[in-house]
Amino acid sequence: MRFSKAVVKYRIPILILTLVLLIPSVLGMIGTRINYDMLTYLPEDMETVIGQNELMEDFDKGAFAFLIVEDMPNKDVAALKEQIEQVDHVDTVLWYDSIADISVPMELLPDKLYHEFNTENATMMAVFFDSSTSADVTMDAVRQIRGIAGKQCFLSGLTAMVVDLKDLCEREEPIYVGIAVALALVVMLLLLDNWLTPFVFLLSIGMMILINLGSNYFLGEISYITKALSAVLQLAVTMDYSIFLWHSYNEQLTKHDDSKEAMANAIRETLTSIVGSSITTVAGFIALCFMSFTLGRDLGIVMAKGVILGVIGCVTVLPGLILVLDKPLQKAKHRSLIPNMRRFAKGTVKAFPVFLCLFVLLIPPALYGYNQTNNETYYNLAKSLPDDMEYVIANSKLSEDFDIASTHMLLVDKNLSPKSVRDMMKEMEQVDGVKYVLGLESVIGPRVPEEVLPESITGLLKSDKWELLLLNSEYPVASDEVGAQIESLNTILKKYDPTGMLIGEAPCMKDMIDVTSHDFEVVNAISIVAIFLIIALVERSASLPFILISVIELAIFINLGLPHYLGQSLPFIAPICISTIQLGATVDYAILMTTRYKSERIRGQDKKEAVRIALTTSIPSILVSGFGLFAATFGVALYSKIDMISSICMLLARGAVISLLCVILILPALLLLLDKVICVTTLGMKQKRKTEQEVLLK
Repeated sequence: MRFSKAVVKYRIPILILTLVLLIPSVLGMIGTRINYDMLTYLPEDMETVIGQNELMEDFDKGAFAFLIVEDMPNKDVAALKEQIEQVDHVDTVLWYDSIADISVPMELLPDKLYHEFNTENATMMAVFFDSSTSADVTMDAVRQIRGIAGKQCFLSGLTAMVVDLKDLCEREEPIYVGIAVALALVVMLLLLDNWLTPFVFLLSIGMMILINLGSNYFLGEISYITKALSAVLQLAVTMDYSIFLWHSYNEQLTKHDDSKEAMANAIRETLTSIVGSSITTVAGFIALCFMSFTLGRDLGIVMAKGVILGVIGCVTVLPGLILVLDKPLQKAKHRSLIPNMRRFAKGTVKAFPVFLCLFVLLIPPALYGYNQTNNETYYNLAKSLPDDMEYVIANSKLSEDFDIASTHMLLVDKNLSPKSVRDMMKEMEQVDGVKYVLGLESVIGPRVPEEVLPESITGLLKSDKWELLLLNSEYPVASDEVGAQIESLNTILKKYDPTGMLIGEAPCMKDMIDVTSHDFEVVNAISIVAIFLIIALVERSASLPFILISVIELAIFINLGLPHYLGQSLPFIAPICISTIQLGATVDYAILMTTRYKSERIRGQDKKEAVRIALTTSIPSILVSGFGLFAATFGVALYSKIDMISSICMLLARGAVISLLCVILILPALLLLLDKVICVTTLGMKQKRKTEQEVLLK
């Protein structure tokens, strides 16, 4: 009570302090670097990551791209190449003339080499940068190259994708927040009993969102997915807390004439329920931090921090705003559109065997669809981008004109004999889907001594430690075919050079597939166990955690199973995020209803009446919460052109509604079925069960 009275007493200083904190928060938000490269979240000890670091250290080469030039005379291409070489952080530009201009007889150069760089109407050059894929200087260099090259040139490569993705996100992200706010506002205006309250809620939540985003500055950087989703998710999952406080405050006003006293009591009574409600949500986000693919940790930390700040804002900032605006708030009341749920609750209780059957019947198809969806996810980041994006167009050109869908790089020991390298390259070219392997040995052939080559050529492909080979593949990144190809190539590579490393986008993606598949199982297990223990402590029950989690897990299975039946493929990160977020964010609906059911049983109500009262009283809050989460994410899902973001938001929106329905329809049926078990295994209810039995015996 001391805390709640202090909040009421110092409400004006609290509001002033919050407003002051917004200034550094905005500066911190602006200063936080955004990472658009998913591959940087791979574990540091993976061979592909180590190999990429070796490439940077020994060759001063980081990012790599292909530039396709259409319908341009060779002399103009040569001039374009010279211009690109002058761009800051462009290390090397490799084109046919890089080799043809040396003092080697043209007849000695392999014919395949020419065709590797040229088609009937297009030519291709490889561009190496001396900085990493997602470095700001590399992105600036890509923009300059595009400006120099013009419309008849197309630049592929991960950095080109990062540039396009960044530009698209910066255009879309402010609109995400606007859509989420607008739709959440509509839901609250319709379902709450006050015209002004939703605006006060959004003001309070908005302040906490800004503080959360500003505090990300201390993390160094966050991913673009985290930036795009954090504000929307924080709004959606913390809206409940404001509603709880408002309802409690109105209830206290009927008992106390003084608004300050009413608010102090409302804070005291609401604090425990809000903290208890938020713990499961925080646990869901914390579970993401256990992913080896550290994007999960990035999103998990930011969102857990956002939920905690949401709780703090609800019990400090929001009470001050309500008290300051108390008079206009009291005048702005209206009747909620949510009808009295008494008749619905009575009918649901009466028909509970039907919902038990529904529960049993839904499990097999939901579980099957869930497993199939997890097997049908895609990892090719280009697939999540719009077809008219420059990077996507360039990739299509590369595939259509040169039959190149992905490029691998090999680092082999520089002391490996030329003959061994040639034998290895020849063996690799026999692997399905390998188009060509480019290295010193393929450039000069066995008849030309390496010593006659200028330093500009040998320095490109050899360092003090490694020889660099480029391998072009017909198979796209993250496909099953390229996965099998990489395994075959690694087998050949290790046979000739056990220290050799196969790196590039496709090998990194294969590692990502392996890592995230394991992460999915780990994160699921951790989130379920953590939330199980939280429910067990909150409800003081050994049986209720099983019941509540089974209901929400069914909702998750249905939600993630639907894409399979609808013929949709999800980006790889979506199932991992949804499994934990949906569980953490919507299990609160089940806890709310169950807590009220327990209270009524302890007060002496029979099981049917207890469930009916629990349904009647909890449905309005569940509807506001569920449809608030739906509204905040559904609009973003429809608007976003980035499938990675759109898919996550659509799953969250749909998951909120499915969880809502499962809690309202199936949970009451399970409570009625397992009432005896619950009474025996729940503290405070065991004695109630004994008393009922004694009454029956008499």
